[in-house]
Amino acid sequence: MTKSERVNLYDLPQKQLEEALGAIVSPPFRIKQIVEWMHVHGVDTFDAMTNLPKELRAALAARFTIAFPQVIERTTPAADGSRKYLFQLADGNRIEAVYMPMGDRTSVCLSSQAGCAVGCTFCVTGFFGAGRNLTPSEMIGQFFTIQHEHAVPMEMMNVVFMGMGEPLLNFEHLVTTLDMLYRNIAPKRVTVSTAGIIPGIDDLANLPRRPNLAVSINAPDRRRREEIMPITKKYPLDDLIASLKRYPSEKGREITIEYVLLSGYNDSHLDAVALARLLHGLRVKVNAIPFNEDPNLPPWMKRPKEGSIDRFVDTLVRNGVAVTVRRSKGREIAAACGQLRGKDVAKSRATR
Repeated sequence: MTKSERVNLYDLPQKQLEEALGAIVSPPFRIKQIVEWMHVHGVDTFDAMTNLPKELRAALAARFTIAFPQVIERTTPAADGSRKYLFQLADGNRIEAVYMPMGDRTSVCLSSQAGCAVGCTFCVTGFFGAGRNLTPSEMIGQFFTIQHEHAVPMEMMNVVFMGMGEPLLNFEHLVTTLDMLYRNIAPKRVTVSTAGIIPGIDDLANLPRRPNLAVSINAPDRRRREEIMPITKKYPLDDLIASLKRYPSEKGREITIEYVLLSGYNDSHLDAVALARLLHGLRVKVNAIPFNEDPNLPPWMKRPKEGSIDRFVDTLVRNGVAVTVRRSKGREIAAACGQLRGKDVAKSRATR
């Protein structure tokens, strides 16, 4: 069996994994040992499974693989400690993930697709175009690679699917990855961010264990939202709000509304009032994200001045909306919100 023909066991949901192993592994307790080595310890070679007989490890390696994507570049750590990782996939595609130390917690930002078909005009990933869905091994591999390298205790880890791609357009593989993560990390410390893919939000609502949900709104009205997020023409704003109203509400958890602030476009006092009105009746908090400028993005898109950011936030607060401001980590290494690309070439984009 060639290397390309071997099944990556990290790509299999739990039941399928146990069935695949059951064909060659006995006694049954060995299967539990293998699953623990993978899902708890995150090993990427069978030789690392030191409590298995050597013959069994050889048989597993002949039939399966547990390989992760290869790290081909690490940025020098930013002033805030953030570090960006460039991974190369087996087919030559490249993706990025980000390590973000945050005091007594550490967050890892994972990609779910190589490229992105959503095409938000303020995001570099979408600018470079669609790619493909990542497999579970390619997603969990980002996590374990970074966690191992920094030796971060699992109880201090948070995971956010806010890297390259739209997680809810890769729903089946996302769920398999979430189930692996939950072996070490509680669902309340995992966040899935979406551009507002309504069928995916409804599917997420039906899961027995749900991660935190973050939804990009970015404008308080349908016209402007569709202008900067073309895919939302398929998922209109009113329909999205309706889906959030029926999303299960859990004690101590709120939906996060992500709102990228673009100077002179969606950051006025009236915009904040309209956003508060739009969100009335929802159990949400707003995460205001000052735009991260990039030479590949339209030149009219600018980061608001600090005074404009403060006025927008104050207006939301006065209108009863909980709000935080995301001071994006890793801006100087192009690792902040909207800056991941998985490529090292520049392109030009038409102006508005």
